[in-house]
Amino acid sequence: MQPITVSIEVTASIESVWKIWNKPEDIMNWNNISDKWHTPSAQNDLRPGGKLLFVMGLRDGSFTFNFEGIYDEVRIHESISYTLTDGRRSTISFTGLNPVTIAETFEPNEEDPVTMQRDFCQAVLTSFKRYAEAANGAR
Repeated sequence: MQPITVSIEVTASIESVWKIWNKPEDIMNWNNISDKWHTPSAQNDLRPGGKLLFVMGLRDGSFTFNFEGIYDEVRIHESISYTLTDGRRSTISFTGLNPVTIAETFEPNEEDPVTMQRDFCQAVLTSFKRYAEAANGAR
């Protein structure tokens, strides 16, 4: 399957975007696709060989899953790449100083429709943008 790429522009400094993207306490606030979803737990050891584990699910408890992988490469304020436990890879790039464009390219799974996976990831980026810009007082 062809990789999927989604992107968004965030009106905040690269330092702020990087911190909010990677700090577990912030991840639990922005890593969702709608108010019906949440991330009640996030662990993030941001270094090559470090583990990421985000427990995601519906707020009503009817569905949860672990988003889990190992970091392959971390280039501060530039890019992050990781491999999920199922072997799929993802790369996130950060360009610009303020605003910052975040582009995420990932290998889709074979079970779910590609459009659903793209829309899910884009919704997470949109949630990140709202949270990061609110934290930085952007208009």
